[in-house]
Amino acid sequence: MTADLLDGTVHLLPDDLGQAIAADPALAALWQGLTPLGRNEFICWVEDAKQPATRQRRIVRTGEELHEGKRRPCCWAGCIHRTDKAPSKWQQAVLVEGKRR
Repeated sequence: MTADLLDGTVHLLPDDLGQAIAADPALAALWQGLTPLGRNEFICWVEDAKQPATRQRRIVRTGEELHEGKRRPCCWAGCIHRTDKAPSKWQQAVLVEGKRR
């Protein structure tokens, strides 16, 4: 079923997140109903985790937030990998330049 799940606009759905989504048919339906940008934000948020434990918590939280009706990750500034728009000033200062250090 994970092969049938949709990717984001920039990011491909990683196996671990896809498996967690596919394990819950209701969650899979919610995932498929997201916009490509919405899926992209969740994928980027999960992939941005530096520690495996953080990544796992974000995978679990993705399911919780989708079940709560959220369409984007809570408290996420947005994907800095998109090429269709420049990062906002905040993203540039905090996320882009912060990662260069």
